[in-house]
Amino acid sequence: MNKFFVAAGAMLMGVNALAATQPLPEPVQQFEKQGIQIIKPFTAPGGVQGWLGKYQDTGVTIFLTPDKKHAISGYIYDAKGNNLSEKIINDEIYIPAGREMWKRLQTAPGLEEGSQSAACQVVVFADPFCPYCNQLWHQAQPWVKQQKISIKTQLVGVIRQDSALHAAAILGAKDPNKAWRDFENSNGKVKPPKLEQTPRPIFNQIQNNQRLMEELGANGTPAIYYLNKDRVLQQIVGMPDEQQMKNLVACQ
Repeated sequence: MNKFFVAAGAMLMGVNALAATQPLPEPVQQFEKQGIQIIKPFTAPGGVQGWLGKYQDTGVTIFLTPDKKHAISGYIYDAKGNNLSEKIINDEIYIPAGREMWKRLQTAPGLEEGSQSAACQVVVFADPFCPYCNQLWHQAQPWVKQQKISIKTQLVGVIRQDSALHAAAILGAKDPNKAWRDFENSNGKVKPPKLEQTPRPIFNQIQNNQRLMEELGANGTPAIYYLNKDRVLQQIVGMPDEQQMKNLVACQ
C-alpha cells in the first residue's frame, strides 16, 4: 500500500449523477470481464465520461470515446501536467482504505507509550534488533513526554532468526510496556528472559503484526503510521528524516 495523501488543488473531476443501476456501456463492461471492479461513474473536464475502477486494490480510471464504441484505461492530464485521475482515485479509494486500515491499527494490541490525548497518535512496527527503531524511540521520547505524540509499537520478527523470540519475551513479560522501555532505553542490553514456550496469544499477536505490515506494503522497520489532521493515513518506512519528523510531530 502506498503512502496516502490529499492531492493538492481544487476538485477537478466531479462525480456525476448517473444512477448506479444504469447499464455500463459495452466497452466498459469488457474491463469488468478482465477483473476490474467498476465503482462509480464521473465526468472529467471537457465532458469526457469516465468510470472509476479498482483492480487488486489499485485504482484505475476508464474513459469512453465520443462514439461510445471504445473505452480507454489510463490517466487524464490537464494542460499544466496535473494528473486529474489521481484526485478521484485518492478521494474515493486510497484515502477511505487508509482510514479503514487505521481502525485496524488502533484496535490491534501493542506496546503503548504516552497519553491517549496526545496531539498525534502514532503506530510503529519495530523489530527488537532494528537499530533505526531504537534511534527513533530515543528521538521520540521528548515528544512523548510533552504529549505531542503517543506511540503504539507493534513488535515483529524480521531482522534476525531469534527476533520473534525476543519480541515474544517482551510481550510475555509481567509488564510488557516496561520491558520494552527498559529494552530500548538500554539499547537492547536489558532483555527479559526468553520464554520456554511462546503462548499462543503472543505468537498470534506477532504473526498478526507481520501480516498487517505486509498488507501496508512496508518492507522494513521502523514502519511508521499516523492519521494526519486531514484524516489521511501517512506512512514513513525507515528512520524519518528531519522534515518527516517535523510532519509527524505536527500530525501533518
